[in-house]
Amino acid sequence: MARTGFCESKALLDLDMKVDARLLPFKAWACGRFDCWQPLGADESRMALVQVESQHEWEKKHSQTSNNFIMGFHPDSRPSGVIVNGCEEEHALLYPHGLQALHSLHALVPSLLRHEVEMALEKLGLIWDRTYAWEVFLDMMKSQTRYSFASADFPRHFTDVTRAILVDWIIQVHEIMNFQEETLYLAIHLLNRSLRLTKVTTANLQLLGMVCLFLAAKKEESILPDVSGLCFLMDYTYTKHQLLRMERKVLYGLKFELSYCPPLHFLLLFATIARCSAMVVWMARYLLELSLLEDNCVVFPPVQLAGAALCLARQVLQEPQTPEGEAAWCLASSIHVGSESALLKIMQILASAAVKAHAKETNATYVKFSSPETMHVSSHPGLNNVSSQPGGCT
Repeated sequence: MARTGFCESKALLDLDMKVDARLLPFKAWACGRFDCWQPLGADESRMALVQVESQHEWEKKHSQTSNNFIMGFHPDSRPSGVIVNGCEEEHALLYPHGLQALHSLHALVPSLLRHEVEMALEKLGLIWDRTYAWEVFLDMMKSQTRYSFASADFPRHFTDVTRAILVDWIIQVHEIMNFQEETLYLAIHLLNRSLRLTKVTTANLQLLGMVCLFLAAKKEESILPDVSGLCFLMDYTYTKHQLLRMERKVLYGLKFELSYCPPLHFLLLFATIARCSAMVVWMARYLLELSLLEDNCVVFPPVQLAGAALCLARQVLQEPQTPEGEAAWCLASSIHVGSESALLKIMQILASAAVKAHAKETNATYVKFSSPETMHVSSHPGLNNVSSQPGGCT
């Protein structure tokens, strides 16, 4: 295995030291060699852009917003509406109680949207049998309430800067190992949970980050790295025995519950239904990955993070819209569960992070999305002009 760009990796210092001194070993992990760092090539299936062909003449609908909403269709009302496959669709109604009060999404979602959801899941390869596509989607939506965080506060000794540096290092290791994108999102999710459920000293934070990435790889990857190779990436600061012992500790703390529906799946689902261009998809993926570095984003469910990233990407690029594209976007946005204020808050956080991404020490995501394969979205001039307080999603 070739030596990576992570040099002078050391365990963190004692807790009695000052904060600046404790952060120094973190800085040694990502020693700023991005000028010579190149990500490994990825297979075509991972780099394939989302391309969707038009299949319907869309009826334009405009969604309304209220606190904690889902746009739906009432099963008992049957006035005139959209004709799909010879059946008449019902008018839209607001369901004000949110996802927690839903007993069945089947009665609220029109057959047109259900058809598009099933088609999108099949195109994205998230299902093998379309017969169960709707059940998969229902489980994705219901999973939003699992493992939610009441606040963005971490245990003492862990600052937002410390966490950002650790996440940035995990992103670099993930790129070098050429893992799937789902592995990265699961690893950060496990890290966020472990920091709250497992007692970990500052000296073992790097080890905890590697263990979370290793567990995520076991869940998502078909080929796993050798444990000794993971120790090599940490410059042998920790032994194989320490890594495996930490793995057992994390698993017990998480009660072996590793399932997670990442925001990336929701983003690609929304983008496919909304007929978004490849540039919009890559921009949204870049903004979504920036959210991993922001501790304020951990309190938002994946579906809201995905919706906000896609909204902001459309706002940054300002691509001309066709009537069919606008109608498709209205249909996709009707899936969102949450308030408009929450989406705007996430968009503000992501816009601020995007403006500063190139100047930060934690710039692994910026470099990653500056390659030709990602259409250079991180260096798009529109990001320099994006307001710190984005407007509504159009």
